Order: sequence, then C-alpha cells, then structure tokens
Amino acid sequence: MNQYTLVRFLKFGLVGLSGMAVDFSATWLCKEKLKWNKYLSNSIGFTLAVINNYILNRTWTFRNTSAVTPQFLRFLLVSLAGLAINNLLLYIFVKKINRNFYVLKLLVIGIVFFWNYFINLLFTFN
Repeated sequence: MNQYTLVRFLKFGLVGLSGMAVDFSATWLCKEKLKWNKYLSNSIGFTLAVINNYILNRTWTFRNTSAVTPQFLRFLLVSLAGLAINNLLLYIFVKKINRNFYVLKLLVIGIVFFWNYFINLLFTFN
C-alpha cells in the first residue's frame, strides 16, 4: 500500500468515525427518546451518516469533482446495500448473540465499513 492509498484509507476512516457519531446520536435519539422501532431508528441514523459521509468523502477524502447527482446516486446505492447488510447483520446478531444493541451496532458498523470503503473506491469515486 503506497502512502497516498494509506492516507486516503485513514481519511475514509476518520470520516467514518464522524458518520458513526451522527449515526449513533440519531439512532439513540429515535430509539430511546422518541421510542421508535430500533430498526427504523437504525435506518434513520444510517441515512444521516450517509449524507454526512458523502459530503466529507467527496470533498476531503477523494477530492472528487465529478457531477454531484450521478455520483451521489452511486454513493446512495452503495449505502443502501450497506444498510441492508447492516440491518441484516444487526438482526442476526441481536437474535443470536443477544447482547447490548449498541455494542452489536458498533460491531456491525466495523464490518460494513470495509464494504463501504472498497465499493466506493471502485464504483463511486473511481
């Protein structure tokens, strides 16, 4: 891995951390305070994180100047697939492991991070 690739991967990770903060905050607010369904709350948090991450990855990580609309649609498509993987894994882990929802959510985010990075690198920002 060359230095440019490593820096870009680290930036993607930092953006992911900011997205995780957005995701967890919105999920917690919807689930705990508004008493909405945990999977709906998870989807809302994930969606807000996607918007945050798209803007930061476009401008900072990949410094991309492609047309916004088609690129955002590709990013959204990748993110929706990531959301499906996220909710599926979260559902399976909640049923099988039966641990704290937020601990399992953190584990799932870590797994989906790699999907998001490589697919966005190859498909969205290429």
